[in-house]
Amino acid sequence: MSKKPSKQKQKQKQKNKSSQVQVLKGKLEVTRSGMGYVVIDNGTGDVLVRPGDFMNALNGDIVRVKVVKENGRTGKKEGKITEVVTRRQTEFIGYVQLSTNFAFFVPDTDKPMPDLFIPLSSLNGAKHKDRVVARLVKWDKDDKKPVGEIINIMQPEDENDAAMKELLAQAGFPLFFSEDVLEEAERLPDVLDQEELKKRKDCRDILTFTIDPVDAKDFDDALSIRLLSNGIYEIGVHIADVSYYVEPDTELDEEAYKRATSVYLPDRVNPMLPERISNELCSLRPHEDKFTFSAIFQMNTKGEIKQYWLGRTAIHSNHRYTYEDVQEVIEKKEGKYADEILLLNDLAQRMRKKRFSKGAINFSSQEVRFKLDEKGKPIGIVVKESKEAHQLIEEFMLLANRTVAENIAKIQINKKGIPFPYRVHDQPDAEKLAPFMDFAKKYGHKFDLGSPESIARSFNSMLEAVRGKPEQHVLEQLGIRTMAKAVYTTENIGHYGLAFEHYCHFTSPIRRYPDVLVHRVLESVLQGKPAIDKKMEEKCKHSSDRERAAMECERAGNKYKQVEYMRDYLGEMFEGVVSGVSSFGFWVETVAHKCEGLVSLVSLSDYDDFRLVESDYSLVGSRSGRTFRMGDKVTIKVIAANLEKRQLDYEWVLGEEKSEKGKVKSQKGKK
Repeated sequence: MSKKPSKQKQKQKQKNKSSQVQVLKGKLEVTRSGMGYVVIDNGTGDVLVRPGDFMNALNGDIVRVKVVKENGRTGKKEGKITEVVTRRQTEFIGYVQLSTNFAFFVPDTDKPMPDLFIPLSSLNGAKHKDRVVARLVKWDKDDKKPVGEIINIMQPEDENDAAMKELLAQAGFPLFFSEDVLEEAERLPDVLDQEELKKRKDCRDILTFTIDPVDAKDFDDALSIRLLSNGIYEIGVHIADVSYYVEPDTELDEEAYKRATSVYLPDRVNPMLPERISNELCSLRPHEDKFTFSAIFQMNTKGEIKQYWLGRTAIHSNHRYTYEDVQEVIEKKEGKYADEILLLNDLAQRMRKKRFSKGAINFSSQEVRFKLDEKGKPIGIVVKESKEAHQLIEEFMLLANRTVAENIAKIQINKKGIPFPYRVHDQPDAEKLAPFMDFAKKYGHKFDLGSPESIARSFNSMLEAVRGKPEQHVLEQLGIRTMAKAVYTTENIGHYGLAFEHYCHFTSPIRRYPDVLVHRVLESVLQGKPAIDKKMEEKCKHSSDRERAAMECERAGNKYKQVEYMRDYLGEMFEGVVSGVSSFGFWVETVAHKCEGLVSLVSLSDYDDFRLVESDYSLVGSRSGRTFRMGDKVTIKVIAANLEKRQLDYEWVLGEEKSEKGKVKSQKGKK
């Protein structure tokens, strides 16, 4: 018979347990009420932090929290913040309050945070009640108030500029580079170092060109092509050698890592690197010698790779193409370097076909671009489609990315791979896939769940079958939503969507930090001294987080422009497509301008009581049986456009006659 432990021993055990102070690391999320929750990385549950226990942490900061109370039954924890590990946001938008001897900066935020103390010497010309951008300069544990400086005065009439800056600041992206960073960039030499040139493969006499959007200023990549004596073509994918200029542990490198990505808003780019690097030194501008990192392939006309070479190079771009220029050459089969463009296009299409036959999923992408006036106000909307010119560049970039990743994956030290930022995409989750498959079945599409490859084949046959049909957009959007998100990690699980076993980002180091990391690791391998970065996984996670923040910021910027554009159409009616449903209404995207707004359940209450049928992605009327299903065509009226909330409100309109442009001509029976 087992002996029960004595009460004294049990007490001692509990005492020992309680004396083990838990200090956890996570992200602080502050609610509007002022309460905080530290979200722990490993998913062990949030830690509640009361307003007086934040120390000097702000919303979004990565912090260490000491657990001071834990409910043994529910597992709920309460704690105090002991350290700020990383600040998410150091620049804020708000107002100046000026006194005789000092000033305060009052932030515009719905999340409680203290005002910044601004010494008069740090006002930089700001006056009382000016709207400004302030930078948090110092806030140590013992400081009563955080200290800041004014770095930019906003122009009251420029509403758009303030809105875009606010989006960036709230997402944790610095709006300006510090003097130290700019100075370091300015010190970099304009002229290519002759000693460095001797160490590189010289490709300057080979025909080379760039293909980019018409408004691009930073040219990350170039293609070169020449016919070799053996009848094989040598095709070079040349990438700006950012890692030559941006060295580890410099101010430039720290700033680039912090940002981790450029952010592309409708009227501006918030760059990862100063313009001195992104638009001058590293940009592969025409008729200039540049240092590059290259993947050079020998291929036959069938697109079969006979051999390849990776390494540092120097190039000289002969011509700068826009996508439109190249598309014209492809369609008309004439123009500057037409033979080379047509050959590259043929090879790209062969590679593309082969990729899809191996299980890559062929989601087509539609991008919306705003035509803006000089004040940034949208005056038109253009829908950009992926054409062969885009695919030409895409296929050669995918080839270079895959080849670099395959190369690194072979390297082993002590039977282990070296830390490397792979770009991975997980296989679909069966649970997420089930409702989508049921929905697709209603349109006659069946899915084979036998293997990840057969799921990809099912996706592709569905996407092929719906091309040009009314349900195309909705099935594509829902299909994308069922997919896992691509991330950076050292754990190479492959890229499901591209059907690649090994994949990384090598081709855009001007605008993505992981590409800089890839260049550094690749160079160390080529030198025969593979770099072992023990913090690589942490860098991957940070890069993935910043990428997600940038995407959300870009989405918010586009939404702002949609609302601003539709303000001019209040009271007007348009044809739209149901793009989403929820328990409180349904979203409609206008056919003419791809602007999404909400038709609330409240606005439908005169007509019927609707309930959500999740499995059918629809709302169903209890009396009328009327359904609003994703993909349905409807007529809507624009009733509200709230710029502050970035929100469009639509009203459903019955039986309308549509004009050619998607506007509604006459009202026949509005409910």
